[in-house]
Amino acid sequence: MSKDPQKNDRFVIIMAGGRGERFWPVSREKTPKQLITLLGKRSFLQQAVDRVLPLVPLKNIYIITNAVQAPAVRKQLPKLPKDNVVAEPVGRDTCAAVALGAAIIGARSAKGVMAVLPADHVIPDEKRFQQALSDAFEAAARDQVIVTIGIKPTEPATGYGYIQVGDPVPTPAGEKALKTKISKVLRFVEKPNLEKAQEYVASGRHQWNAGMFIWSVATITEGLKANVPEMAAAAEGWRKVAGTPKLAKVLAKEYPAIKKISIDFALLEKARNVVVAAGDFTWDDLGAWTALARHLKPDAAGNCIVGEVMEVDSSGNIVFDARTKNRTTITLVSVTDSIVVATDDSFMVAHKSQAQKIKDLVKKLSESKAHKKLV
Repeated sequence: MSKDPQKNDRFVIIMAGGRGERFWPVSREKTPKQLITLLGKRSFLQQAVDRVLPLVPLKNIYIITNAVQAPAVRKQLPKLPKDNVVAEPVGRDTCAAVALGAAIIGARSAKGVMAVLPADHVIPDEKRFQQALSDAFEAAARDQVIVTIGIKPTEPATGYGYIQVGDPVPTPAGEKALKTKISKVLRFVEKPNLEKAQEYVASGRHQWNAGMFIWSVATITEGLKANVPEMAAAAEGWRKVAGTPKLAKVLAKEYPAIKKISIDFALLEKARNVVVAAGDFTWDDLGAWTALARHLKPDAAGNCIVGEVMEVDSSGNIVFDARTKNRTTITLVSVTDSIVVATDDSFMVAHKSQAQKIKDLVKKLSESKAHKKLV
């Protein structure tokens, strides 16, 4: 038992079922982005678990992944209880995963408050993140609100969704003021064009949507009932068998028929009880190889290099050598603004401006009998 009774009712669900195709060839179907090591010595998933351990006991951390990736997840997190790695039979987007998480947590604690967090984000400022998450837990426990953590924009990014922030939420009578500023959410905004993004940043009333949500079991249950009653009904059935061997069998039977919809569309954009906790910490969602350059020190020519490279008249490149055997020197001559990635079984070169097309390459490989093994 934790010495802090409050911690026993706090839970974390980490979403770890994505494929991370834009980080091919390092990221593969069985070892996607969240399971690989790009920065530091721990995978993104391991770092995500490390960050929340000071706030919740290990037994209260759950990983929702898929059947293909579940063995690798368990291998990376050997101290996590085996049943805390939950494999979805098929992908049904984030609403189904949230409902499943709520069912599992609800079976353990009627007073449970749960955070739903992505597995693949970069957050160097762990202490500040933990402060924001702790205060978000407290806000969600005090009132029937959905809490999201917003990030102050540092640039007019067009790859992120935004949150329009309203007035501050007053501290309830008799409660201690939180260190993190909590405000009302006016609306969620989809990924904007550059002009709109510039307008949002200039307004000072918009934050990046980092995809982090905190709510009590009671709040998310009521939200699902009001907006996606069929999902709420499915979750109630899962709650009755959660923590038993029957859960996997029930999911295998019911999950394929579940509606595929994101929690954003199903609930968050409709709910009127959403508040935002101001995330005062450095945050990055590595969506493609080009984003990695933000976290690597460039050389005099602007090349960001992991591995042994010799170059002549080459600049602005990202070079990543992930080979574990027969590692040799990568040489570049008059190569500019490119991505060069080497693995034990493949080698990829792409122009940085076309990094998003790596996903198209993965699709082409998967359709080829001779190359499907590379996916």
